[in-house]
Amino acid sequence: MARIDGRGFCAWFQSMPAAWLLALAVWAAANPSPALGQVPRIQGQGTAASGMGNAFAAQADDPSALHYNPAGMTQLRGVQVMAGGLLSGGTTTFTSPTGVTAVGDRSGSLAWPPPGHLYVVANLKDLGVTALGDVTAGVGVTVPFGSLTRWPENGPFRLVTTFTTLPLLDIKPTVAYRLTPDLSVGLGADIYTFSGLIGEGHAETRFISPGAAPFGASGSKVEVNGKDTAAGFNVSLLYTALRNAAGLPVANIGLVYRSQATLHLDGALLSNGTKVSDVSTTLVLPQVITGGIAIWPVRNAEREWKLELDVDYVGWKSVRNLDVRLSNGAVIPQPQDWRSTYATLIGTEYRWLRLDSMPGWEVAARGGYTHQQTQMPDATFNPGVPSADVHILSIGLGFLCWGQGSLFGMPCGGLGLGPVKATAVGLDLSYQASLYEDRTVSGNGGVRAGVNGLYQTTLHTGGISVRINF
Repeated sequence: MARIDGRGFCAWFQSMPAAWLLALAVWAAANPSPALGQVPRIQGQGTAASGMGNAFAAQADDPSALHYNPAGMTQLRGVQVMAGGLLSGGTTTFTSPTGVTAVGDRSGSLAWPPPGHLYVVANLKDLGVTALGDVTAGVGVTVPFGSLTRWPENGPFRLVTTFTTLPLLDIKPTVAYRLTPDLSVGLGADIYTFSGLIGEGHAETRFISPGAAPFGASGSKVEVNGKDTAAGFNVSLLYTALRNAAGLPVANIGLVYRSQATLHLDGALLSNGTKVSDVSTTLVLPQVITGGIAIWPVRNAEREWKLELDVDYVGWKSVRNLDVRLSNGAVIPQPQDWRSTYATLIGTEYRWLRLDSMPGWEVAARGGYTHQQTQMPDATFNPGVPSADVHILSIGLGFLCWGQGSLFGMPCGGLGLGPVKATAVGLDLSYQASLYEDRTVSGNGGVRAGVNGLYQTTLHTGGISVRINF
């Protein structure tokens, strides 16, 4: 590895933590989804769930169950595929104590590449594999961050951040098993990695050099990047506490545990595009515990009405420091002292199962609300992520055409390739408005005094998912 002047590097860190170099800047990179801005993954990993404020852990009855509650996959029949994404836009407005202003955006009107999701789920008994019992298997690929934040290169905290992104992929091989008619369990892996198919294939932050070694002359454009692959796991259960006379669930309880995962990010420090040094840091994705309860006040052959309440706990207290390791062996301490957070998610869905005007179709109307706490104290605040308590309002629509229905004059059951025909085709749409509480950051000194001030953020997210059942 290349060697650099450690004394110059340390001197700069004493005044400003090197734009948080790879570690905090990488974390701050995300502007994770407006669906839930301060958790280790984008909540909106299925548009039906997004329309319900992501309160879906106890319903979990479409292929996105692989993300929200894998135990729920046992409710799915045959082979089901879902793919979609989120289009995220909006701004953060900053006002300093002296009246200086700046506006941060998603590197344009919309963040690109957009957060996306893909799921393939197969009920093995429906495929004729009976030796394993009532097992459902699946694999998912999601972009748990994927968004980005851009600030002006002549702005008040140009020495801290001008651009950040974390295009991290989560590959999720998962199985679920029905233990009893009312109890299912799930087990899966979360393989976090980077790919050149998404962005530049690495975490990245940019800032403007103050003129201290090793960042080059004052005004130089500095980039720090890094990547790694790491794995975690998830376990889940879904329990049906009550059923109606037709045997359909009317009260479900869901529970999901997602483990920590540790990324050892290795990358480079660039100044005006020229490599200066190798750098590395350790990024801990905290554990997440989700519990939910869903009830159906109405559930019959013609219509269904669901209400759900979920609670997320995110163990951010595991992020005690983000120490930076230099190629010359020096270690720059970076204490963080983040705090663990809770999120409350409330969602509802009303589904029409039989419509005289649309034979063979189901139509769903959805709504939801999420409240999420911030994990980041003022002393470790970074403008690369809109970190404040946030209120998210959600609405959504869903359309599912069964085989006997028709789409543009063609039977939905006729869609497919050769002998492989669809049994249903669906489209889900959602919109979320993320209303962040005004946050005033104070107490930072030195070069970092530039981040002190008022932050006002509003983000908008539109989602779409396509679903095909075989």
